[in-house]
Amino acid sequence: MNEGGGRVCVIGAGSSGIAAAQVMHAREIEFDCFELGSEVGGNWRYMNDNGMSSSYLSLHINTSRRTTAYATYPMPADYPDYPSHFQIAEYFDAYVDHFGFRDHIRFRTEVTHVEPAPGGTWNVRWRSLDAGEESSGVYSAVLVANGHHWDARWPEPAFEGQTSFEGAEIHVHDYKTPDVLEGKRVLVLGIGNSATDIAVEASRVADAAFLAMRRGAWIVPKYLKGKPTDELTNAVTSRLPITILRAGLKRQLKQAIGEPMDYGLPEPDHKLAEAHPTVSSDLLPRLGHGEITVKPNIAAFAGGKAVRFSDGSSEEIDVVVYCTGYKITFPFFDEDLISAPDNEIPLYRRVVSPQHPGLYFIGLCQPLGAIMPLSEAQSEWVADLVEAKVGLPEVTEMQREIARERERMAKRYVASKRHTIQVDFDPYLRSLKRERKRRRGAGRLLARSR
Repeated sequence: MNEGGGRVCVIGAGSSGIAAAQVMHAREIEFDCFELGSEVGGNWRYMNDNGMSSSYLSLHINTSRRTTAYATYPMPADYPDYPSHFQIAEYFDAYVDHFGFRDHIRFRTEVTHVEPAPGGTWNVRWRSLDAGEESSGVYSAVLVANGHHWDARWPEPAFEGQTSFEGAEIHVHDYKTPDVLEGKRVLVLGIGNSATDIAVEASRVADAAFLAMRRGAWIVPKYLKGKPTDELTNAVTSRLPITILRAGLKRQLKQAIGEPMDYGLPEPDHKLAEAHPTVSSDLLPRLGHGEITVKPNIAAFAGGKAVRFSDGSSEEIDVVVYCTGYKITFPFFDEDLISAPDNEIPLYRRVVSPQHPGLYFIGLCQPLGAIMPLSEAQSEWVADLVEAKVGLPEVTEMQREIARERERMAKRYVASKRHTIQVDFDPYLRSLKRERKRRRGAGRLLARSR
């Protein structure tokens, strides 16, 4: 039971929100979960009526089902190694119904405002999208799981001449099916997972497909040695120095597929594993077939449908697909309370807001690996905190650790808005386990002293 007292609010019923809800339900912690859409699944629910899903028709996960599944509920054995978003959404439905907490989720309900309330509690206001009714409640803790792949980030600043471009422009967030590319000259901007997926689709239906990028990237296939690539490492091997892990993976990649430059891609300006990997088994063959033309970054829109690139070349383009990432935003917080300028938000262990007791963020991290097991582990730790089984360091100590972690990540990864919330999967899991062990009992004593 909840010895810390009070009811908990979970915002969002995507992959992280339902993980939090499952843990609260299992611990018998009273909670309400608010979901803008009419179904669970968040980003993985294709055409989600909450308007926040970035899934496109052909999307499959890029981490294997065994490493992606929740620890408490494996994916079906008859699923393929890399399930589609339809299968993932079915898995989420089965997960919620297996543990029996669907009735705790208020669907078609928008959380409109969250603010601190007296006594260390939180006031939450919400609105029913169907009835239009507004209500509010007071909660002892708020678990924010509204996702970070829904608020599209367009090029910042806009390219010269962009406003006068006579072709079509879409962000990958709004891309769903390849019919919008058929018979067109298509330019995809980006070299992440979505960009390579869309470029490959364009290469099959468009008149011409171009892939432009600011910097090169290391391409990792979904299989190496006949196994899903992310299953070649584990909690034991992750303890090895990154230099050794990098050297081993680079050797395997070179033997299996060569290097990006062999396919006309620019040489990456960073070492392998210093940026979030681009996982694709389709891109390199399409490049080798000449079906995709590689371009450097856009320099300017040169009038009409002409696009000029930084190497001085230009092309007539009908459709530009921007795969330029997302902004981390929280529409229910006042900006002076919680915001993430340049996608930076200072959180202890990527979960706890030091200045705001009782406020936790679930799934607000970008792992080298799958997010679902991490959200589950974060939720278990937060449940410990809610139940006052464990405590937290002093605010100043948390702030020092946040600064140290930011410094470590700055040395580890390329400076980019994409890497502000980056974590390494197994080391991060170990850090959460340490938090649950080393401070056991501290929170209970603190709660009793209030």
